[in-house]
Amino acid sequence: MAANWETFTTAEPELARTVEERFGAFTHHILATLRKDGSPRTTGLEVRFLGGELWLGMMPDSLKALDLRRDPRFALQANPGEGTGMGGGDVRISGRAVEVDDPGTKAAYRKEVEPPEPFHLFRTELTEVVRTSVEDDKYLVVQVWKPGEPVRALKRT
Repeated sequence: MAANWETFTTAEPELARTVEERFGAFTHHILATLRKDGSPRTTGLEVRFLGGELWLGMMPDSLKALDLRRDPRFALQANPGEGTGMGGGDVRISGRAVEVDDPGTKAAYRKEVEPPEPFHLFRTELTEVVRTSVEDDKYLVVQVWKPGEPVRALKRT
C-alpha cells in the first residue's frame, strides 16, 4: 500500500510538519536508488513539497533518474546538518517514484521551482516515513508511519 504526501499529512499532521521542517532546514538531501545490478546508489537531491505531493526533480538522463525508471523504489534521507545535534531528529522516507510526463503538471512545477531545462520529474508514493530522535537525553524514540496505519512509536534507553 502506498500514499501520496497529502494522505500522510492528513493522517499524521504533526509528524508531517516535523518531516517538512527537517527537509526545509537544508537544500540538499540523500536519495538512495537501485542500480541495474541491484546494488544501492546514493546521490544528492533537492526535494519539493508542492500541491499535496513530494516531488523529486532531476537532470536529464541522470543515473538516479535512470535507476528510478528501471526500479521505482527509493529511500530519501533528510540532511542531518552539521555536528551531531540533529535538531528535529533524523528523518527518512521510503516509497516509489512515478515519472510525470504530463505537460501541464511539469509546467506548474517549472513555474514554481524554475529548474534547469530539461528535467525529469517524479511524484512519490510513500510506503514508510520514519523519524528517529532523542528524548530527555535518555531515550531513543523511533516513530514509524505506514499507509493505512497509525504512527507506531518505539522508545529505547
